[in-house]
This record gives sequence, structure tokens and C-alpha cells, in this order.
Amino acid sequence: MATRPATLPPKVITLDDYIPVIGAAEIEEMRSLARRLEGRTVKMVNSTAVGGGVAEILNRLVPLMQDVGVPTRWDVITGGEDFFEVTKGFHNALHGAPYEVRWEAFDIFKAYQVQNRQQMSFEEDFIVIHDPQPIGLIEARGNGSRAHWVWRCHIDVSKPNPLVWNFLLQYLKRYEAMIISSPSFTRPLPISQYLFFPSIDPLAPKNQELSEEFTRETLERFSIDPKRPILTQVSRFDRLKDPLGVIRAYKLVRKYSDCQLVLAGGGAKDDPEGVQVLAEVQEAAANDPDIHVLDLPPWSAPEINALQCASTIIIQKSLQEGFGLTVTEGLWKKKPVVASAVGGIPLQVIHKLTGMLVHSVEGTAYQIRYLLSNPEIARRLGENGHEHVKENFLVTRNLKRYLLLFLLLSGAPA
Repeated sequence: MATRPATLPPKVITLDDYIPVIGAAEIEEMRSLARRLEGRTVKMVNSTAVGGGVAEILNRLVPLMQDVGVPTRWDVITGGEDFFEVTKGFHNALHGAPYEVRWEAFDIFKAYQVQNRQQMSFEEDFIVIHDPQPIGLIEARGNGSRAHWVWRCHIDVSKPNPLVWNFLLQYLKRYEAMIISSPSFTRPLPISQYLFFPSIDPLAPKNQELSEEFTRETLERFSIDPKRPILTQVSRFDRLKDPLGVIRAYKLVRKYSDCQLVLAGGGAKDDPEGVQVLAEVQEAAANDPDIHVLDLPPWSAPEINALQCASTIIIQKSLQEGFGLTVTEGLWKKKPVVASAVGGIPLQVIHKLTGMLVHSVEGTAYQIRYLLSNPEIARRLGENGHEHVKENFLVTRNLKRYLLLFLLLSGAPA
């Protein structure tokens, strides 16, 4: 099984397209930084081309890297069901969940690292490995290699299961740097650590402005009533996203307010638990026609956009979270967001300023009821949240951080 390059969007994306969003001066600054990297190349590697925030980020970031003159390749590793079952277990354990020790799991992980290394070349100047699944590719780094290797960790590893963390640490120590999404995710390590906020693309189909007609047609297609309040959580069907907790919160709200709940998401190739979690959610929602469980394919970005735009309140009741780009999306669309105070979410949702932070099912229900009863406060939160995203969490800011990091690692003057 050979690794494969990820499929990039057919539309040519240029940095100049973002001038109306962030201004011409900021665009020229990034092009100036890129000129100092002339002749340097980049490889990005992750575990899936579709599904999840990492793939979405790379889908928009890589074309922009190429547009500013830094040739960038995006590769996706391959693996069987046994590999992704192991890495899903690792994922949960790195978030602090108990880990049932199966020593053969470590052998499976190592075997796929070897297999993928043999199918890939690493001739670029900067190699960025995303998340734990491909972390072992670092063993391809030979003595005297000119490449700078960086591990981009998108998940919260502040309190990991020690057995899994120590296993991965043998690889991590060989990297030159680690990128994290929140200051609270730092770890005692012998390598440098850098803070990069994840990002959304305001021009992507999931975030660009839509016609009212398309939004209305989307609601009709999914039998959602546009005249009643809509509560929406968009996320993979993953226990750490707590969709069952969202349903419980909705049922508490329904005792006082007539509303609907939308749980929209899909699966990812590297998440084998998704089908089981979806079935649990569908069972919990079965007797309520106002709970809409939507299992959407990867090409449903416009529909997700429409659902978020039509929503009264966006929810993200994660139990653990690396950053939560669905929160970013909701804020960008000027929606009031009620979200758990976990992971990187508090960097986005500043309580009572850009949204509402919660710690429980009951707290989620309380804040939803409060915002439904105070639409002017909800509107103000949405406006503030939009500006917060514009300043901190757009793909152009992510591009700039990568350019600066590559200049720093290469010793080139910034």
C-alpha cells in the first residue's frame, strides 16, 4: 500500500483573494516573508484527506503555501483497520482516557510506520507531521539530514495516559520542534514548542456567504422548521464530542422553550468508532421528531454552512477538545456559541464576551435558555465572536506563523 498525495481543491486559491478580508498590507507582508524562503520546500503529512479539522486546514493552507512561492506537498499515510483502531485508542488515551494495554498494539503501530516510511521520500527542507498516527516517520531522518522535522499536535496532550505518551515520546524527542494549539498543552520536552492556533478559511465553501435561497432549501431538505429556534452541534460522531450529552441538554431546554436540535456530522477514515457512536445517537433521538441526526458525506461543506447560518445557537459540548474548529466556524458566522470549557475552546469563547462556557449538561441547558430569552445579548456575542476570529483564527494567520517558523528553523533573517 503506497502513500498518496492528498487531493487539493480544483479552484486555484491565491492570497490576493483575501485582501477584502484582512487588507493588502498584511498580504504583502506574507509575500515578503515567503521570498526569504526562496528555494525551500515543504511536506505536510497526516492520516486522512477528508473528515476532521486537520484535513480541512491542510486543504486550504497547502494551496496558499504554493501561491506564495513555497512548494508544498501534502501526503496522506495508509493503514488498515487494525492500525486505525490502535491510533483511535492512542487518541483517546492521549486525552487522558484509561488505556487497556494490548502490547500487540504497539507492534501494529510500529509496523505501519515502517511500511509508510518505505513508500515515501523525504527530500523537502521542512517536514511537518500532523498528530500521532504518522509520528514514527521521523525514523526516516538520517544523520546529517538537512531537513527540519516538526510535529504538529492538534490534540490536548496536557494530561495523557503515561503508557501511550511514553511510547510516542521515543519518536517525539527526535523532532526539532513541536507545535501545539493552546498554552495549556505544553509538556516538559527537550525540544522547542510553538503555539499555532488552528484556523478556518473564510472563503471556503463551509464559511463563505450563502444565498438565502440555498439556506432555505437546505432546511427543507432536512425537514427543519426555519420558524422555530434551531440548536446545532456540528462534529464527528465521537464520544469525546458528547452528542448524547447534547441531547440531554436539549431535552432540559425543551421543558421551557420550543426548539429543535440538529446534530450534524460524519465520519473520518482514521476514526473507526464513528459508526457505533452514530447508532447510539440515533437510538437516543428516535422518539423525538425535532432531533435531526444528519450523517453527512465529506462533500457537504455548503450544507453544513447553511445549517450553521440558519441556527439560533451553536453548541460544542466536547468532553475533550484539541481546539474545536466548529466553534470557530460558528463564531465567524456571528452566532452565539455555547461550548465546553475544555482544550482550546476557551481561547475562542471568552465567557460572556464572545460566547458562553459551560461545564455540564445542566450548565449547557441553562446558557441556551438564557440566550433564547435574551436575543440582543446573543446578537452581541455573535458580533464579538466574529471579530475575535478575524483577528486570530483565519488561515492567513496560520500561513504567516508557518512562514515565520520556517525562517526561524532555517536560520534565515525574518
